[in-house]
Amino acid sequence: MTVKLGTVVGRVCGRWLVGGILSLVLVGTVMAEDNPRDPYEGFNRSMFAVNEAVDKAVFKPIGQGYDKAVPLPLKASVGNFFGNASDLWIGANGALQGKFADAGVDVGRLLINSTIGIFGLFDVASELGLEKHEEDFGQTLAVWGVGDGGFVFWPIIGPRTVRDTAGWGVDYFADPVGYTRPIPVRNSLAALRFVDIRASLLPADKVVEEAALDKYAYVRDGYLQRRRNQIFDGRPPRQDD
Repeated sequence: MTVKLGTVVGRVCGRWLVGGILSLVLVGTVMAEDNPRDPYEGFNRSMFAVNEAVDKAVFKPIGQGYDKAVPLPLKASVGNFFGNASDLWIGANGALQGKFADAGVDVGRLLINSTIGIFGLFDVASELGLEKHEEDFGQTLAVWGVGDGGFVFWPIIGPRTVRDTAGWGVDYFADPVGYTRPIPVRNSLAALRFVDIRASLLPADKVVEEAALDKYAYVRDGYLQRRRNQIFDGRPPRQDD
C-alpha cells in the first residue's frame, strides 16, 4: 500500500505540474492582473479548488489516520529522519547564498545526527546547540536576484511562486530519497514523508478554517509573507504599500 501510494503521488505531482505549466503558458496572457502579486488568480483559484477536493477525499483522511495511529515519539523520529536527510542540500544552498558558517553547521548536524542520532532518528545536534536551518534552491535564486514571477498554486505540491516552482524542480532532483534503491524502498520512503508532512499540517488546517473568510487568499498571503521572511532570514526590509 505504501509503495503504491508513493508511486501514485509522484506520478500525480509530475502530471499536475506539467499540465499546470502548459495551462499558464496558454492562458496566462488573458488572465486578469488586478493583484500584481497574483497575476494568475483565476488559474490559481481553480487549482486550489481541485486541491481542496482531492485533499478532503484522499490525503487528509490518510494524514488523520496516521496521526491517530502512530505514537508521538515515532512521529518525531520520522520527522527527524527526513529532516536529517535534507541537511546536506540545505547546507549546499546556504553555501550558494554565501552563508558559509550556516552551511558548516548544516554539515555538522548531518554528521552528528547520522551517527550519534542513529541515522537521524534523534535530533542530537539541536540538543548540542546546532540550529536547524531552512534553505532551498528557490531561496538561493531569490538571493541571486531572480524575481518571484507571481504567485502560483499547484495541486498536491501547494503554493509557490514561479521562481519557487523552478527551485522546487531542482530540489526534487537533489532529494536523496529519490536516489534510494531498491525502488520499492524509495517509493515507501516518499509516501511516508508525504503522509507525515500532511499529518503535521492538521493543526494549521484548523487555524485556517477558523480564521479565514477567503481561504485561498489567506493561504496565498500567508505563504508569500512566510517566504519573504525565509529569504531575508527573518529580517525582511520594509515594504511601501
